[in-house]
Amino acid sequence: MNETDTKLPEHQAIYLQIRNMILFGSLVPGQAVTIQGLTDATGAGMTPVREAIRRLSAEGALEARGNRRVRVPELSLRDLEHISLVRLSVEPRLAALAADHMSEGCLDALQAYDAGVDAAIDSGNVESYLEHNYSFHFCLYDQADAQILNKIAAALWLRIGPSLRIVCGRYGTANLPDMHSEALSALRRSDGQAVARAIADDIRQGIDQVRLSLSE
Repeated sequence: MNETDTKLPEHQAIYLQIRNMILFGSLVPGQAVTIQGLTDATGAGMTPVREAIRRLSAEGALEARGNRRVRVPELSLRDLEHISLVRLSVEPRLAALAADHMSEGCLDALQAYDAGVDAAIDSGNVESYLEHNYSFHFCLYDQADAQILNKIAAALWLRIGPSLRIVCGRYGTANLPDMHSEALSALRRSDGQAVARAIADDIRQGIDQVRLSLSE
């Protein structure tokens, strides 16, 4: 899944590029960055970078700090509990709905993303883990054909993704959440409730890791 396809309009491609920098931890919580710095990092002009910052700020993924700087917000334990509440309501439901619309092509893609997750965990490749884990979840959720729920889930991943990157850096990849095999088995049985349980357990494992990191 390559969201930064060169066929996209420039403003959308730059938005996705900066979004992925946040989502996969290239920009860490609390790290201030200038608009010029993002322009240099993306190789884009000032106008599409400003537009991307505006959109991401509206989504809560960036916050203005003055002097033409922005930063990824730092997550509090209170924020985490609110995110956990909504994720555990929305994402298992998306997974259950996806089970009703599953195709062989999607199952093959999910299997490939899960293999990427496993390889990243084994090799300790944090960036690859984050990217393949995200791809697995949203390949699954896209099958639900529930755009409103999908947008909610995507917004929440933007808020928690940078903190998960810190968890990976602190504790390594050995104990990262991965209930994907259980979800895939349930999908092959067309058991939507079991898929929802596997995804809920996967989310809880990740939330527990972030909670531990924030508590230290």
